[in-house]
Amino acid sequence: MTAIVDIPQPVPFDAVCPLMGVEEEYLVVDPSTREVAPMAASVVRRAGAELGDLVGAEITRFQVEAKTAPCAGVSELEDQLRRMRSAVAAAAREEGLAVVASGTPVLGDVVPPPITDDPRYGVGIANYRGLHDEQSICAGHVHVHLPDRERAVLVSNHLRPWLPVLIAMMSNSPFWTGRDTGYASWRTLCWGKWPVAGPPPYFASLSEYDELVGALTDSGALVDPGTIFWDIRPSARLPTLEVRVTDVPATAEESALLAAVVRALVVVSLERVERGDPGAPLSAERLRVAYWRAARDGLDGHGIDPVAGELRPAADLLSVLLRHIRPALEETGDLDMVTRRLRRLRVAGTGAARQRAAHDRRGRVADVVDHLVEHLVTPAGAGEVV
Repeated sequence: MTAIVDIPQPVPFDAVCPLMGVEEEYLVVDPSTREVAPMAASVVRRAGAELGDLVGAEITRFQVEAKTAPCAGVSELEDQLRRMRSAVAAAAREEGLAVVASGTPVLGDVVPPPITDDPRYGVGIANYRGLHDEQSICAGHVHVHLPDRERAVLVSNHLRPWLPVLIAMMSNSPFWTGRDTGYASWRTLCWGKWPVAGPPPYFASLSEYDELVGALTDSGALVDPGTIFWDIRPSARLPTLEVRVTDVPATAEESALLAAVVRALVVVSLERVERGDPGAPLSAERLRVAYWRAARDGLDGHGIDPVAGELRPAADLLSVLLRHIRPALEETGDLDMVTRRLRRLRVAGTGAARQRAAHDRRGRVADVVDHLVEHLVTPAGAGEVV
């Protein structure tokens, strides 16, 4: 929640292939008990020897956050994701621990969570109180370079209808402390309780955005700009748009897929903004229902078509998404990779489906943790089906 992918101001903007970066949050676990362990600080210290300031602490002592540098190509980004995950996993092993990429803790006593010692978090606890009880949750954030904050806000309007599809696509949090919640992304439900969270409102301009943020700050709903937890937000200090709607992806391949899809959505949306298209002002009520359905079903049930607004098989929405972003993917050369990996999600299932499959083989929740530890760093090529 504290890190940000730094894209410096002087970097020229590339409308076809804008720079992108990824932040991921992981959970530290005890490999014997498989429960989350409040030992993130030791893992961060060790991983920092290789990753430097690309790795850091998070709000709870169960969590580690790591980020890539800005990248122009998906292959470069995926290499960084593998290196990042490998370094964090190795640091954990050296401390007698393990790390998993799951949106929620599979096992362990996490309510209330042990909070990292930081003055900012102390202010947050005083303000938000019991909302921190379910903060042991991990997301994947994608940052995409844009020329200015005005365009970032207008692009956000076009992205809003697609957020539920991204939730379903990267759903990876069916378990909560030993229990199958019945949801593919329980993290989405936990996160939605915060006062400034979920899908952002539709904004006609940057000034309207800034006016609302000012009002939210005055009301006490925000501690600082970092507590604007909407699932899309322009950076307050960098020329980027951050999309932070999904669970942390289960594998490095899926994280790279998410980044490629998000960047393509941004590129297609920016082209429409430049043509004067304001985007569809989808109501908060419809988005709320679409979020709930995506979080519950993942890709195994039904979702709401962001274009037609009708209920249809969730897996079919991947084809709707691909058609929408195809022009941008053709420009960047990412179409073949994205097509194959979306096909793999249909065949192998989402992270949530694979967590459940790991459990169902022997009926042991501990096996889910072992599965997540094993697949934090997936061998090259394993994330694709031709």
